[in-house]
Amino acid sequence: MRSIWNGAISFGLVSIPIKLVNATESRSVSFRQIHTEDGGRIRYKKVCELDGEEVATADIGKAYEDADGSMIPITDEDLASLPLPTAKTIEIVAFVAADEIDPLQMDAAYYLSANGVPAAKPYTLLREALKRSDRVAVAKYALRGRERLGMLRVVGDVIAMHGLLWPDEVREPEGVAPEAPVSVREAELDLADALMATLGEVDLDSLHDDYREAVEEMIAAKAEGGEAVVPAAPAEEGGGRVIDLMAALESSVRAAKEARGEEPASVTELAGRKRAATSRSTPKETGAKKSTATGGRAGAAAKKTTQPKKTTARTGSAAKRTATKSTATKSTATTKSTSTTKSTAKKATAKKATTKKATPRKRSA
Repeated sequence: MRSIWNGAISFGLVSIPIKLVNATESRSVSFRQIHTEDGGRIRYKKVCELDGEEVATADIGKAYEDADGSMIPITDEDLASLPLPTAKTIEIVAFVAADEIDPLQMDAAYYLSANGVPAAKPYTLLREALKRSDRVAVAKYALRGRERLGMLRVVGDVIAMHGLLWPDEVREPEGVAPEAPVSVREAELDLADALMATLGEVDLDSLHDDYREAVEEMIAAKAEGGEAVVPAAPAEEGGGRVIDLMAALESSVRAAKEARGEEPASVTELAGRKRAATSRSTPKETGAKKSTATGGRAGAAAKKTTQPKKTTARTGSAAKRTATKSTATKSTATTKSTSTTKSTAKKATAKKATTKKATPRKRSA
């Protein structure tokens, strides 16, 4: 990738030579202006409004237009004489948490490449320090004749820099929010949550520009001499008409479920389930808090009421232990009785066997 700026990162007393490379590119299809009658290109000419003559690029300079319309010429020498310490340096001024940077300030993105072998070590040091601290660096740099603000962060194995707008360049959202007061019901929020859960997550790499693809296909077809196939436009819904928000949410959830191959039924049940889960997860106030809020007498009464419960619980536990001991005693007695009976039976059997051996057999005549 071709670098657009060469300089260094100033990290305290450490200087890291780097090259600045564009991290993004536009893939949009560009068009030229033509004369519709003969197809000729339409070109712009830079003409002086005083004498009407076309002016070459080398003869064009800069000027600042004052409030009264007069022009104040500004030369490159005037700008070069201004003190600009960041002319060739990305000067790190602070390290902050990433969530402290307002996304509204984000501008163009660049990759910072180590410029030469000696820069590899300090470059890697800064990269690993940013990784371990889990922070981003705020820096000042100059590009295309003006000083800018930037944010350095780690992307894979490289350091990326996002150009930032200065805080005073971000407008306040005055008059943007709805002016009329609007109330949103819990049921509507539940259905909105259900729709968000149904749509789920998406792999950003799978998203692509459908319009650009259609334009490229149309251009290819016309270049081959054929007629472009224009897909049917989706039916337009009446804009600005009053809609039933609940019905629209339910239809949206149902359509999203069908698109994912899920059962589209019981949308309201899904929202109800979410509400029930939320209410179960919300801790309820304890009796102690309520009795404290009502006053000292109510608290004392609550304590008195609580004490018999402890006694009952202890009595129940004692009775339970007694019953357990009684059961164990009965079980032991039964076991002893059974073993005694078995022993007596064994002795009787042995006695019979001895008697049989002692009795002589009669011989037959």
